[in-house]
Amino acid sequence: MTVQVRHVTGSIADFHARPIPDDLAEAEVWSFEPDGPALVLGSAQDHTTADAAATAAAGVDVVRRRSGGGAVHVDPARCVWLDVVVPRHDPRWSDDLRESVYWLGEAWRRALATLGVESELYRGGLEQTPWGRLVCFAALGPGEVLVEGRKLVGISQRRTKAGARFQCIAYDHWDPFDVLDLLQMTSADRAAAGADLRDRATGVGSRLTELRKAVLGELVGDRSMH
Repeated sequence: MTVQVRHVTGSIADFHARPIPDDLAEAEVWSFEPDGPALVLGSAQDHTTADAAATAAAGVDVVRRRSGGGAVHVDPARCVWLDVVVPRHDPRWSDDLRESVYWLGEAWRRALATLGVESELYRGGLEQTPWGRLVCFAALGPGEVLVEGRKLVGISQRRTKAGARFQCIAYDHWDPFDVLDLLQMTSADRAAAGADLRDRATGVGSRLTELRKAVLGELVGDRSMH
């Protein structure tokens, strides 16, 4: 069983517009390095979620992805972004939405272990939190990876008749105001959310390049069959 790695650069909008190929023969990893920062909204959010003045002032594009979850701030210099596309005939495919992500989360866990970072896999259902529908890293989803109880790797997925597309992101460090300052919120709500989310997530520091290399190695070597 093989995995094809494709290195992709360019705009975040163009990347999200990429379809899952109907004739996908094998699983692919799209290692994406965007050409600029963006606020990426979930599929259930619309552009009014973003603060147009704040995003314009920050020079941040507003993009809507096709996978679910809350908003994500993307800074090319401060994150690792990988998409994994799995056709329905692949052995890693599962009809169970929760279990379908576990193998991918385990690959991230093994990659982190090679960097000396102990982590755990979240195996529960989609967590319901006060800010979870608004901000991706405010809540946990199946297969995501935690370090000391804090979310480190966020994963969302989209399914079509051709297969599943899992979108993964990890940061160098977590600052909730990176995303909150770009959202349409009252000042009181922004302050409350910032205080609540300050310790909800974490990052890997300056080791983003090492993490990307490690997780690509784990996915290509793939020892994780569900």
